Amino acid sequence: MSAGKLPDGRVAVVSGGGRGIGRACALALAADGCDVAINYRRDADSAAETVAGVEALGRRAVAYQASVDQLEEVEAMADEVLRDFGAVDILVHSAGIASRGHKVVDTKPSELERVLATHATAAHHLCRLFVPSMRERPRGDVVFVSSVAARLLAAGGAPYNMAKAALEALALTLAKEERGNGIHVNVVAPGLVATEMGRRLVKSMGVEDIASLDAGSPFGRVCRPEDVADAVKFLCSDAAGYITGNVLVVDGGGWTGT
Repeated sequence: MSAGKLPDGRVAVVSGGGRGIGRACALALAADGCDVAINYRRDADSAAETVAGVEALGRRAVAYQASVDQLEEVEAMADEVLRDFGAVDILVHSAGIASRGHKVVDTKPSELERVLATHATAAHHLCRLFVPSMRERPRGDVVFVSSVAARLLAAGGAPYNMAKAALEALALTLAKEERGNGIHVNVVAPGLVATEMGRRLVKSMGVEDIASLDAGSPFGRVCRPEDVADAVKFLCSDAAGYITGNVLVVDGGGWTGT
């Protein structure tokens, strides 16, 4: 096994794996020999495309519909995944939603609850359900997809900022709890990414085409889902064998403003 390579035959669960960063993660892990359980909320066609992409790489893939903010659906999905695959080696929590950009005093409680549930509470449930099977494996990896929003803490984004901060707190806590079981827990925190969510975000700021921001972005382009997926794959590889409880910022150094 070469440096940075994953051993063949590991099983990965990727929430939000039908599109965007989740799809890129599923394909990157499959390219390095993983079978993949792909969670999606409602876009079955996109999930099927991800399954086809994984299978084209010679690995097994199954799509599972579940809204991660609904505990009963997450529990049912976990039962199906463990029945179908037997055990899980890697959990990538990529599913996410944006908040609406309102100030705190104008934010509805239902929005706050849903954003927190999708990002942070769902991550807790997924770990509770899948981490026990990792303890029986040679190595386990949990990677959460956070955001530089947890550091910037911009006005008008309290639900999202809170959710990502809570997600990172969970990761660093779990890393301490599971270190003795050979389980690594890490976070990747991208900035703006050229995904559907990213396109909606910049459109709300008056930018019609996210590609128009390439020239002013680090390294001449907006971050791509594959950039984030490469970081996830690295954290799950033997090259990151002594890394746990870390947040890897993936934004070309842009969040500091330098």
